[in-house]
Amino acid sequence: MIDASTAPVASAMTSRLTAALSPTRLELEDQSAHYIGHAGHDARGESHFALVIESPAFSGQSRVARQRMVYAAHGDLMLHRVHALTIRALAPE
Repeated sequence: MIDASTAPVASAMTSRLTAALSPTRLELEDQSAHYIGHAGHDARGESHFALVIESPAFSGQSRVARQRMVYAAHGDLMLHRVHALTIRALAPE
């Protein structure tokens, strides 16, 4: 469980993904500490993430379509807060 008080961006990402895609599996890892000093690093943290998500909504969708669905679910977080997101989007089958 993500603690919204210490990880507000991860908490918002999880909430938005859950609401938009009803995942059966959702693993979100904050990898920001690995990118300190790199371009796009945010001193506030929570700027680089790795996501594994499985959802029935991805059935029949291409890899690109699945990634677009993930980005759409995040909305403005991808524009203003998250610098990098590695996505592994899977359908249940």
